[in-house]
Amino acid sequence: MMKKDADHKPKKNEDRQKIKKIKNKVYEKELAKLQVELVKLQEWIKARRLKVVVIFEGRDAAGKGGVIKRITQRLNPRIARVVALGTPTEREETQWYFQRYVPHLPTAGEMVLFDRSWYNRAGVERVMGFATDQQVQEFFRSVPEFERMLVRSGIILIKYYFSVSDEEQERRFQGRILDPVKRWKLSPMDLKSREKWVEYSKAKDDMFAHTDIKQAPWWVVNADVKKRARLNCIKHLLSMISYKDLTPEPMKLPPRQDGKNYVRPPIQDQTFVPEIY
Repeated sequence: MMKKDADHKPKKNEDRQKIKKIKNKVYEKELAKLQVELVKLQEWIKARRLKVVVIFEGRDAAGKGGVIKRITQRLNPRIARVVALGTPTEREETQWYFQRYVPHLPTAGEMVLFDRSWYNRAGVERVMGFATDQQVQEFFRSVPEFERMLVRSGIILIKYYFSVSDEEQERRFQGRILDPVKRWKLSPMDLKSREKWVEYSKAKDDMFAHTDIKQAPWWVVNADVKKRARLNCIKHLLSMISYKDLTPEPMKLPPRQDGKNYVRPPIQDQTFVPEIY
């Protein structure tokens, strides 16, 4: 169930079609509407005790973190959790590969968003030599069965791959270098990935060939224009789960308790934050 992907390094005569940026006013308006729908989806997941897993994979600087932030911005963190695991510990390296991910799977009434996932083995671990060929092949054999088990258990599994062109990734890397607020996003591993663009493309193709299964297909997001990618991804996510509007009716606030008999302690006995602004 392969879908057309634009993640290869473009050649001179086959550049991916340029997509215009979206105006901020239009983007903010559409995002606000979609975030209202996300709140409705959240309430449906909670009420129907659904278990939802959303995986975000893709190139470095492809915009995965940005869309995750916009999805969770208005949601209850107790219902919509983000999982972004760091480097495996020595203990985790000796475990069954999927073991470190299983504890983070959702219980009833939860949606978990994986900012990178078990697919690290098919991508960075493979390309950077952190996994052997035998481990990678075993991963490809195991993933389809692992994900089918998740689906059979009642988990709704949705997988997104953010595709970005070589030129756009380079532009974003340069932007991170120049911006002190974004510089932390660039790791030595990210810089190393620039040298291995073709290897990453081949690894992605291989990953799709082995793991694009009917029960959990890959959905490719064209991420060259960040704001369009965010809107398109959120819109698609909402379409993947049939939900109804369970928004509670407006509440009427009860009258406040009479505080005539309450005496506040002296202000000078409290320590306040300096009012600099």
